[in-house]
Amino acid sequence: MRIETKLQQLGLSLPEAIRPPAGVRLPFAFVRVRGDRAFVSGHGPQNADGSLAQPLGKLGRELGVDDGYRAARLTALSILGSLKRELGDLDRVRAWLRLFGMVASAPGFTQQPEVINGCSDLFVEVFGDAGRHARSAVGNVMLPNQISVEIEGIVAVKP
Repeated sequence: MRIETKLQQLGLSLPEAIRPPAGVRLPFAFVRVRGDRAFVSGHGPQNADGSLAQPLGKLGRELGVDDGYRAARLTALSILGSLKRELGDLDRVRAWLRLFGMVASAPGFTQQPEVINGCSDLFVEVFGDAGRHARSAVGNVMLPNQISVEIEGIVAVKP
């Protein structure tokens, strides 16, 4: 329970399972484990109750970099919540291997890396060196349900 203790020390808690908006169907697994790898589907920012977190919109239009950074941190907690439900124990995470971060971006917005740093920074805070990862951060015209950030990843896990 080392990772969960670290989360508590940082004053962080994991959200409940995602509660999609009405009419949204999610016919896929949020985490698939195969051997010593966990493949994490795209996650967005969530509130503690599992609902989508506000504010919604595009970076560089309705939202600033600080808003996006906070959304990426909430997305990191969403990912950790899904991993905990699938793995049973976050201490099974051996290393974060790769993240792919998508940012809903208005034309001309170029600070996607600074936004996705919210997720990267949280993983390093919580997992130390095992939280360091390869990463991409790209701009998108639109993300599902007007979320500002979506992040997916690959994690090395103890079988």
